[in-house]
Amino acid sequence: MSEAREALGALSFAFGTPACEAVFKQQAEDFQVTEDLGFALTGEGEHCCIQVSKRGVSTQDVVRHLTRLAGVREQDIGYAGLKDRQGVCTQWFSIYVPGRELDTALLPAPGVSILAVTRNSRKLRRGSHLGNHFRIVLRELSGVNREDLEQRLCSVRDHGVPNYFGEQRFGRENRNVQEARRLFSGELYLRRGYRRGLLISAARSLLFNEILSRRVQEGCWNRYLEGDVMNLEGTGSVFVPDTWDTVLAGRLAQHDIHPTGALWGLGELRSHAAAAALERDVASAHADLCAGLENVGLKQERRSLRLLVQALQWTFGDDESLELNFGLPPGSYATTVLREICCLKEASGEEAG
Repeated sequence: MSEAREALGALSFAFGTPACEAVFKQQAEDFQVTEDLGFALTGEGEHCCIQVSKRGVSTQDVVRHLTRLAGVREQDIGYAGLKDRQGVCTQWFSIYVPGRELDTALLPAPGVSILAVTRNSRKLRRGSHLGNHFRIVLRELSGVNREDLEQRLCSVRDHGVPNYFGEQRFGRENRNVQEARRLFSGELYLRRGYRRGLLISAARSLLFNEILSRRVQEGCWNRYLEGDVMNLEGTGSVFVPDTWDTVLAGRLAQHDIHPTGALWGLGELRSHAAAAALERDVASAHADLCAGLENVGLKQERRSLRLLVQALQWTFGDDESLELNFGLPPGSYATTVLREICCLKEASGEEAG
């Protein structure tokens, strides 16, 4: 098992370690993602927008392909979110080409097909989409007690899951965190760009995951802990309650607000009391990462500890398979949902964490 998978597998489970196992991504069509922008493109403007379906190709692979064929810089390409290489994924890209039309017949590539073309007045920005819809098929279910698995699925649907950053954030063998440590120590030099940002994000994500895992372990990932900073569902807005009362407790129970954890950076923690003490305790074990994040200029931010799974539906197949359909907001990971349902194995037989 890789270091990244070991680290993620060690994170606490909200509903206990799953008893059943299943094969994940046996074929590309078993993992389908459809991006929902949540807004209409203008149909005119300086940005050519293309909707692509990609199979076995990463978002960055598509970006590099578009820069070559369109003759633009990488920063002229916009997209709302990174999508998995493994699977069939549909998403939009914008290309800054003021005053000229692209020959979109040249844009398809192996594993990439064009579904729609239009224009827009603005570049597509990371996190600007409404969310993603997932259709996932888990195969070769084993160790299954149907009643127990149904109860676990109901718990995920009704209560959400811990909002961990997924394995994709950390790279093979947890390499992104290792490289981030080299970057912070000065051993590795990278100019500002995609790769450097990826390493910095991995370090920050590791700290958040460990904070959240502690909250899950202590039974307060979805409950108020004294000193918590709260997030308003569906927004990036956060607030610190002056006092905790029955009204706020009701909003928390109704999934209108959520506790948050620290995304480490410069400045004082917005949390205080018990919540801040827990976050500082976790951070103290990774002083090099905390210092590195501060030195590159990131500021303290917050992320919801709870992830609500939208419209979760499931169907058991006659061939020991389980099909799942659900939606997630930007910045969240389907594998975070799946890990609470089954212990996953790659089609090759390797565990997926």
